[in-house]
This record gives sequence, C-alpha cells and structure tokens, in this order.
Amino acid sequence: MSMMGEMTFFLGLQVNQSPRGIFINQSNYVLEILKKYGMEACDPVGTPMEIKDKLDLDQNGSPVDATKYRSMIGALMYLTSSRPDIVHATCLCARYQAKPTEKHLKEVKRIFRYLRGTVNTGLWYTKDSGIELTGFSDADYAGCKDTFKSTSGGAQFLGEKLVSWSSKKQDCTALSTAEAEYVSLSVCCAQVLWMRTQLTDYGFHFNKIPIYCDSKSAIAISCNPVQHSRTKHIAVRYHFIKEHVEMGTIELYFVKTDYQLADLFTKALPVDRFNYLVRRLGMRSLSPKELERLAKSQ
Repeated sequence: MSMMGEMTFFLGLQVNQSPRGIFINQSNYVLEILKKYGMEACDPVGTPMEIKDKLDLDQNGSPVDATKYRSMIGALMYLTSSRPDIVHATCLCARYQAKPTEKHLKEVKRIFRYLRGTVNTGLWYTKDSGIELTGFSDADYAGCKDTFKSTSGGAQFLGEKLVSWSSKKQDCTALSTAEAEYVSLSVCCAQVLWMRTQLTDYGFHFNKIPIYCDSKSAIAISCNPVQHSRTKHIAVRYHFIKEHVEMGTIELYFVKTDYQLADLFTKALPVDRFNYLVRRLGMRSLSPKELERLAKSQ
C-alpha cells in the first residue's frame, strides 16, 4: 500500500472534498459515454423515463443490434454507483437485453438524453449531519407488463446521506399490493441488517432502526406474529422481518406516498415529483467552478 494523499479519483468516481462536505460524481465518465454512443449533441430531457406506457417484450418490434444495446446498458450500469436517479430506468431497460427492439433502444437513448442535461449531477454528503441508520421501502404492484411481477425499491440513509439504493424485479408474483410492499420491506430489512453489522465494526451500534413504508397493510402483516392464512403462500424467506420487529431491531413507520423517497426506484415519475425526490435524496448539480469555490470556502 502507498499513501497517495487525499482521494480525488477512484474507479471512475470523482471525489471532491471540501470543508463543507464531499461531492461524488462521474461527470468525466458521462461525457465519455455520451461521445462513445454519438449522443453528445442530443437534446436534453427532464426525466430518464416517460410515464405514458411501460416497457414490454415488444414481440413484433424491429430488432436492433443487441451487442450495442448491451454495451449501452453496461455503460449506464457502471454510472448507477453515483447516480441513483437513473437506477430504475436502467434496470428496466436491462430486462430486455436478450432481444432488444427499436422501442427499447429509444428508452435507453432517453436516459442518455437525460444525462446530457445533468452531466454534473452527483451525491452531496454534507459535513454536519447525523449518522442514524434509516430505510425507505416501496413497491410498484404488478409493474412488469410481461410477467406481472412487482418492482421493489429501497433506499438506506446514514443521517441525511444516501448510502445504499436498489431497484429490482421481485422473484415471486405478488397477489396484492400489500404483499408486494411486504416483500419489498423484507428486502429493505435484509439490507439494513447487513449495514448494521458492517457499522458495528466501526463502533456504531444500532437498534430500533426505522424503516418507512407507505402501506399500512404491509406494516400490519409484519407486526403480527401469527401466520395468517392469507400470508401462508408468501415465501418463508420473506417472513424473517417479523422476528426483527418482535426483537426490536427494526421499527416500521407509515409514511405518506408524497414523502416516500424510495418511490423514485419503482416507477417513472412526472418531472416535478422526480426533481423533488432527486433533491431529497441528497443529489446536487455542481459545476467544476462551484466545486472550486467550495474547496476554498471555510
């Protein structure tokens, strides 16, 4: 090992450290991939995904070059390590890598058009904020048009700082919104418990970790120690959340959908709602000049 001074660059991540906080982004990489796929002069758009119709297999669509499509998805996947705002759109397009059509390619290009207008966006970690562990869990019921499986979305925070996020199609087919939310809660719980174990190594001990969910039914299922006949069909591996609620490791709280931060990871959203959530997740757009000013500030 060698001491190379303060970290400014790591595996494509640009790290700007200043007295006020740390800014992590991948603006150089964004410019690089926009140039690689001939999108550097495209018109920017406000969101990475249109609301109107959800993607499907598009059996009768015109096929496109699958190698190029997969290459574009791979490039975007690498970008998601500092850009939670494109996670859902990228993961959704990634489901159609086997037989991509023009419809799918158009959606991928839309993500690039969104990036064109948000090159300098990244995660801003302020210096003065707490270190409490919290989680947000959400689900989009039967969101997949091909399999009718739901999409789980999760976000985990340390204080006000977003440190972990996910958007994933559920393995099982949920029979109700409550069940989809319950499965998503379990996934979020597993991630929070893993983070809790990791943080123990650094001397932080957490109990009664709050997880916020916008489904009262899912919370009721989790807090009821009796296995109800209506929940027996849910895979056993999702029921471990009940134990942790009983033990007091985690606590579940209801949050209105308006304030559900994980909403961003489950579906396409209107511009205003999208921008509100991006801001609440701690993402900012800081140009190189603004970063210079920050570095000089006290």
